[in-house]
Amino acid sequence: MSIDAQANLRTLRDVLRFAVTRFSEAGVFFGHGQADAFDEAAFLVMRSLRLPLERLDVFLGAYLTHGEINTLLQQIDLRVKKRLPAAYILKEAWLQGLKFYVDERVIVPRSFIGELLRDQLQPWIADPDGALDVLDLCTGSGCLAILAAEAFTAARVDAADVSADALAVARRNVDDYDLSGRVRLIESDLFAKLPDQRYDLIICNPPYVPDASMQRLPREYKHEPDLALAGGSDGMKVIKRLLREARGHLKRGGLLVVEVGGERATVEKHFGAIPMTWLTTSAGDDMVFLCRQDELP
Repeated sequence: MSIDAQANLRTLRDVLRFAVTRFSEAGVFFGHGQADAFDEAAFLVMRSLRLPLERLDVFLGAYLTHGEINTLLQQIDLRVKKRLPAAYILKEAWLQGLKFYVDERVIVPRSFIGELLRDQLQPWIADPDGALDVLDLCTGSGCLAILAAEAFTAARVDAADVSADALAVARRNVDDYDLSGRVRLIESDLFAKLPDQRYDLIICNPPYVPDASMQRLPREYKHEPDLALAGGSDGMKVIKRLLREARGHLKRGGLLVVEVGGERATVEKHFGAIPMTWLTTSAGDDMVFLCRQDELP
């Protein structure tokens, strides 16, 4: 980090401006919750200082201590030189207004299923206040399981992942939200450890990045676990198993909701015989599909 930078930065506004310039000049990639260099800089600076992001304007003129400036410059360096996502630097990510602990054992939360859970999956869930049984497959940090528990307040939620490391992160988040009585964590390769369980709702944000695309991912994604991203030669390795096995784990009238990124065309190519409803999210109609239990193979 530059000694000149340390000498000339005084206020939060100074550091924010410096960060935006560094990020823009370095061409860092923004794919983990922030849209551009300003949003990334604001998130990193404000949350590092434990300040509310929505009150940025209030603090712009605040003078920072030498220790705070030094820490922020180190974090900006990590973001630029190591291409480390800001969420990993801060050990913090936000999804639908909730904060989650994250580190490199899990991908950074960014699922569009979160938007649908915020709206209680209306109009698809007939009784969102009822005693639903919900399963979150490939739970990672546990963020969707927690959002489901918050959305469906009488629900019992199982959260499964093949990675013990990911489940350790999920445990921390479940405990932070005091949901250990309603959210059960299970180490399982999809349904392997859930042979007799049936659910009203199964949600899943599986690995779906095709091998060729994995090779082209920006450096920021290289810090995330391959297990949570890589979907095999065509991206459908896990999704094929999921669609083959899900019917036997859904109750009559149950729903399966799956996120597939930008892979709608590939999904329809492989599974065109399965009736699917593509749900609208902020990214359009190509990210998440829904299947009914009686229409699954």
